[in-house]
Formats: sequence, structure tokens, C-alpha cells
Amino acid sequence: MVSIHVLLRCKSTVFVCIDLAYLVMQSFFILQISGEWSRGLFVIKPEDEDIHTANERRLKELIGAPAGKLHTGRSRNDQVVTDMRLWLRDAISTLTDNALQLMSTMVERAAAEIDVLFPGYTHMQRAQPIRWSHWILSHAVALSRDVDRLLEIKKRVNVLPLGRGPVNENDYLQLEFDSISLNSMDATGQRDFVAEFLFWASLCLTHLSKMAEDLMLYSTKEFSFISLSDCAGFMMTLKGLPSSYNKDLQEDKEAMFDCYDTVHAVLQVTTGVMSTLKINQSVMEAALSSDMLATDLAYYLVRKGVPFREAHGISGKAVFAAESKNIALNQLTVIFSIYPLFLHFSPLFGSDVSSVWDYRSSVEQYSAPGGTAKCSVAAQVEHLRNWLQKRTQ
Repeated sequence: MVSIHVLLRCKSTVFVCIDLAYLVMQSFFILQISGEWSRGLFVIKPEDEDIHTANERRLKELIGAPAGKLHTGRSRNDQVVTDMRLWLRDAISTLTDNALQLMSTMVERAAAEIDVLFPGYTHMQRAQPIRWSHWILSHAVALSRDVDRLLEIKKRVNVLPLGRGPVNENDYLQLEFDSISLNSMDATGQRDFVAEFLFWASLCLTHLSKMAEDLMLYSTKEFSFISLSDCAGFMMTLKGLPSSYNKDLQEDKEAMFDCYDTVHAVLQVTTGVMSTLKINQSVMEAALSSDMLATDLAYYLVRKGVPFREAHGISGKAVFAAESKNIALNQLTVIFSIYPLFLHFSPLFGSDVSSVWDYRSSVEQYSAPGGTAKCSVAAQVEHLRNWLQKRTQ
């Protein structure tokens, strides 16, 4: 038996039940009951087993025996799963809007701060210089997949599960379902759409958690790349992923509602964080160091005809030499260029090796689609703007 207290968890479930009744009665009394729910005046009584019996009991108080026709052509199992599908359909629309708003905030921030460079990290170690915008867009792209995945789930949610009674076609049209369930037994017993939604939420929150982890690190004194607003404290909730799915169908509603609450709140807070955080550009760029350009040193040799694997090995020897002498990699080339010893690494090194130590040139060399060059990042911004426009029309 579905607990009325569980169903009351969401007001839209109440209105769904009223809508189902309205298809049969279309009376002033149905609207009166709807108003009682919306104003918090509906009185729940001990004999009310669930939302459906509560509505029927109240209608009977108002109009008498004809209220019993509310249940015509539908079982309570039909009605419960219909409530869930209608509620989740609306919830998905809300979450889609939340995600699109967050993405729009991120894309426009990436466009505005496209010239800011900072260190990229691999396994928490500084790797190569990248654009701050490139980092932002890496998370925006993950969110775009989440949105597409959620819209696909919505298609499978928007299936009418009501039994094959005479009012079924009317329900289908007025409740704006896309299709009707093929089998009534499957319709009432399966909760695939809930499991899909819970999986989606777990994956989406994982993506947001990755972003939150970076932002929290970047805001520490050790990094000081960004300053977060007060609402950022809530980002720690990203570590609490949604409830697991329970095989008991009576437990599916709590998991679905809790899951929605978490994702809804996190998407809104993350939008606030991304729109209000302040970057410390000077600190970001001061964190760049010549050892992050070891790969560029290898590319220098590649442009002179050395196979990359060999060039990478030569660059590694230069890095090791710099570390053993406790000096920066670019200082090593300056020192060793005076002496023939530097030629020990490769006879192809010349005075033009100094051109390697330019961070902006390093970033600009990756101009292929998806790269960190300004033209590539600008193309990503434009692509995501167009993507957002298509999904917000």
C-alpha cells in the first residue's frame, strides 16, 4: 500500500491525481479539492490509504455516491505509476533547465576569460600550460552529454501506463503522453524509468563532483587560483550521491524524490558558484614553470626531424640534468648553450631553443579541434552556444 505521506512528498503528485479525476468529473467540486490541496487545507484522515482514496473520499463527502466513478477503468497500481511518470516528466524538465543554465554560465565565462593561462594537471602533478577556458569547457562538455542522456530518458518516462479501460484514449490525449504502454502487466510492475533516472543522477553528480574537487583545490592557499563565494560551501554535498535503488517498489518514490532534490539543488548552487567565483590571473600565470614545457622541448627536436619517441627521451635527459643541478629547465639551456656539453643531449640544439620558453606560444601550438589554442577554444565556445540555442528554443 502506498503511504499517503510518501505521495504527499511532491505537490505535483497531488495535482496529477486531481487531473485524473477531472477527466471523469470535470466539475466544480474537483476544482474545489484541487484548491484545498494547493492551499494546504485538505484534511487527511486515518482511513485514507493513499492519495487516490483520499481524493475519492473527499469527493464523496461533496457529491455522494457518484464519486465512486473516479476509479472506473483504472487500478490503483495504474494510477500510482502514472503519478510517478507525470511527476518525473516535470522533474526532468526542471533539471534540464537547471543544467542548461549552468552550461550557459560556464560557456559565457569561458568566452570572457579565454586569454587566461594556468597549469594543467595530471595525477595532481603539473603537466602543460592550458587555457582556463579549456578547463571550464571540459566540464561543460560533460554536462552536455548529461542533458542529452536526460532527454532520452524523458522519452521512456513519457509512456502512459494506465489500463486498457474505455477512458484510456482520453487520458492519453489530455495528459500529453508520447505513447501508450504495450503491456498492462509490464506497465504497472516495471520501474526501469526510475532506475535510469537514478543512474543518470549518479553520473551527473559524479561529473559535478569532479569539477567541485578542482575548484576546491584551486581555492586553497596552496593554489590561490580562484576565490569562491559563500555559497561554495554547499559544494561539499556533491560527495553525497543519491540513494541506492531498492527492489521493493514501495521504496522507489523516496529514492526518486531525494535524488531529484539533490541534483536540483546542486545544479543551482554550481551555477551560482561558476557565475560568482573570481579568478586570480596573476597567481595562475605565476604558477607556470619551464619544466611544464618539457614536451615542447621534445617538439623542438621533432620539428628538426627527430622521431618523437627519440626526442622525448632527449627531453627527459635534459629535465633530469636540470633537476640534478637544482635549476629550472630553461636555465639549463642558457647555461649549457655556452659550453659544448649541451650538445651532448643533441647536436640539433641551437640558440633558437630559447623560443621554447614561451607559455602562450606553447598553448597556441595545439590548434587542432579540441585543442588549447585560442582559435580552438573559441570554436568550442561557439559549438556549445549553438548546442544550447537548439535545446532552449
